[in-house]
Amino acid sequence: MSHSRSPSTERQTKRKRSISPTDGNVPPLHRKRRSASPAERPADEEKREPFERIQVDVPRIHDSDPARRREREEQLRIRLAEQELAGIVKPKPDPKLEMQKMAATRGGGAYIPPARLRAMQAQMDTPDPSSPEYQRIRWDALRKSINGLINKVNVGNIKFIVPELFGENLIRGRGLFARSIMRAQASSLPFTPVFAALVSVINTKLPTVGELIVTRVVSQFRRAYRRNDKVTCVATSTFVAQLVNQQVAHHLLAFEIIILLLEKPTDDSVEIAVGFTKEVGAFLSEAEPKANNSVYERFRSILHEATISKRVQYMIEVLFQVRKDRFKDNLVLPEGLDLVEEDDIITHPIHLDDDLQVQDTLNVFKFDPDYAENEEKYQSIKNEILGVDSDSGSSGSESGSDEESSEEEPDTGIVDGKVTIHDHSETNLINFRRNVYLTIMSSLDFEEAAHKLLKRNIEEGLELELANMVVECCSQERSYAKFYGLLGERFCKLNQTWTMTFDQCFRNYYDTIHRFETNRLRNIARFFGHLLAQDAIPWSVFEVIRMNEDDTTSSSRIFVKIMFQEITEVLGLKRLAERFKDPSMQVWFGGLFPIDNPKNTRFSINYFTSIGLGVLTEEMREHLKRAPQLIMAKRRELDEAESSDDDDSSSDISSISSTDSTPAARAIPETVGAAGMDDAGVGGIRRLLHPVTVEARLEDGATRDRLADAATPALLRVEAETPDLRLSAVVTLGRRVDAAPPRLPSDAEARLLLLDAVDRLRPSDVEALAPPSDAVDRLPPPGVEPPLLQLDVEARRLLIDAAIRHLLPDAEARHLLLDAEARHLLLDAEARHLLLDAEARHLLLDAEARRLL
Repeated sequence: MSHSRSPSTERQTKRKRSISPTDGNVPPLHRKRRSASPAERPADEEKREPFERIQVDVPRIHDSDPARRREREEQLRIRLAEQELAGIVKPKPDPKLEMQKMAATRGGGAYIPPARLRAMQAQMDTPDPSSPEYQRIRWDALRKSINGLINKVNVGNIKFIVPELFGENLIRGRGLFARSIMRAQASSLPFTPVFAALVSVINTKLPTVGELIVTRVVSQFRRAYRRNDKVTCVATSTFVAQLVNQQVAHHLLAFEIIILLLEKPTDDSVEIAVGFTKEVGAFLSEAEPKANNSVYERFRSILHEATISKRVQYMIEVLFQVRKDRFKDNLVLPEGLDLVEEDDIITHPIHLDDDLQVQDTLNVFKFDPDYAENEEKYQSIKNEILGVDSDSGSSGSESGSDEESSEEEPDTGIVDGKVTIHDHSETNLINFRRNVYLTIMSSLDFEEAAHKLLKRNIEEGLELELANMVVECCSQERSYAKFYGLLGERFCKLNQTWTMTFDQCFRNYYDTIHRFETNRLRNIARFFGHLLAQDAIPWSVFEVIRMNEDDTTSSSRIFVKIMFQEITEVLGLKRLAERFKDPSMQVWFGGLFPIDNPKNTRFSINYFTSIGLGVLTEEMREHLKRAPQLIMAKRRELDEAESSDDDDSSSDISSISSTDSTPAARAIPETVGAAGMDDAGVGGIRRLLHPVTVEARLEDGATRDRLADAATPALLRVEAETPDLRLSAVVTLGRRVDAAPPRLPSDAEARLLLLDAVDRLRPSDVEALAPPSDAVDRLPPPGVEPPLLQLDVEARRLLIDAAIRHLLPDAEARHLLLDAEARHLLLDAEARHLLLDAEARHLLLDAEARRLL
């Protein structure tokens, strides 16, 4: 018997196929939590209050017993619902307590956003500067401000960061500043020149800050060197190198570090020394060339002798190549970081082995009982540094209400009425220079550039700035571009105003030419050489050039050389020589071709000959050849005038001299005659020993022998016939005769003093010192020396003694003259001054000068 199922029953009883793991796009299976059956619910659920059935998110409680878990969850749900319905709010924090909590912690507590911090400070009562809490808050603000400014500094904004740093109390926070800048430098070595420039600017106004930084950097280097901490050594040595470049630290510190690193060379120490020398080598080569050369000799010996790795050997070779290239990639002061004037530089002489005090206590907060007073002191210092007027707001300080009103309504410095604004930042000038530069750079040729510049309607007074910009743009080119010369020529030939402008521009650049490097100097010289060759500017500008050793520098001589080469290239040597021989222009060439002093003339001749322009020196050479003849002619005229004065004076006193028959009256003429001289006696010796004669015959040995033979017997005769000289001078004269060389000394001064002393012992001169003719009767009897003559004889004795001992240095002879002056043996103050001056002593040959003695 067969049984059949109905289709409906089959469909109802047919089971569904289970999901296979291979089926795609099938949602994951979720196990549904079985809800509690009505039978399992508590019987009193419906009797509970409505608020107990509020849905509340309850955290899941882990418990092995399900019933107990449900009970705990239910209780927690009820408690949370009650709290939510009651609207329980946490109490607001007390700002004062929060501030005290922050002040009690070393790091300032947890981070609080600035807006919330300002709100908390506003909710506090009036702050008390004398409270530790207030000072701690200000200390934290100072630390954060200094750290933020240092992290922002770069080459472009350093000029704006410096005033903001001075706005903070750097005296109180100098420890914070030093720590922050050292950390920033160690973490970003490429910015070390920027940090060093920032320190140099701060050091000019607050030297204690700069000294503290140098001290801490040196101390950190020593500690890192002892610990073999290479990373810290590299960072600190780089900082020291840049501080030396900025002249905040002394360059001897750099040599000490190099010597320490190379004393016991290892791979690491030599590597640090090479990097350090690259940074500071350009400055050391200028400051101490000899010591710098010894450093490179030490590197060379290490390269050849020490056992170092190949990598370090290559580093040393690279260092020598950098030195050969003149540190073109390691400049002393990078562009934009030369911020301190030479007069404001303060260098701290801190050495590597000094006992350094790093003052670590400055890094932490310390309560200041005189906080308000110290803040006022720094406020005055800040106003002085930044140039802020400290009188603003002071008029409203008569009462407390005025002080409050001045705080609420700060004085802006603007009064009612018209206000004149003075732009001390020179913004207009900077914009003008920028526009000129862009116009020149965007022009295709010089005519277009001149047309665009003239269309700008240049204000009065800015003509010189435009000329300076043209020269500056020319100097910045890698090589000279004729574009700039033609542009300057076009301006000069427009009107006389531009001619005088570029004339003044030449004078200014020649005075400051030593400030430019060689390439810029060459471009500037060729620019002005083009203007002079084209007669764009007058040749009267040559009057500022003084071609001598004292008034020129190496830079100015290079400038003149390149400029003359440019002029010669355009005009040719023949036309250039004709131009310089133009009589109408000679007044401007006096300094360029000097003839006032033989030394300057020789210097100018040698200079122009060395640069290939010897043809311009022909007149100076002729003048130099004729100079001795001109001098001798002038001396001859003086001799003739002197001899005529001698004849007149001898005729006036002949009557007095005839009455004097002492042996001394006949001593000198007889002696000179015995020596073979002419009838002029001592006057002949004087003429032979004249400075011009001595200079003209210095090379003639026979002449010197003749002069010696003529002078020595005369002195011996004077000694023999003058009793006043016998006791004191006979030993000196005898030693002079015994030790005398066959020739006169080379010192013309000593010969002149010798001759003058001999000449003034003549009886005629003695009688010339006597009173006038109406007082002749009052002369002492024969054989008795007048008191005046006794002093004069003693003074002349010292002069003779100094002159005869010509082999001694001139300083010793001068000492004898000073000794005579101190003892008041010289009779006339004017004569004493003449004796002390080497050039004026030659004037003692004059009869009038002899009468002064």
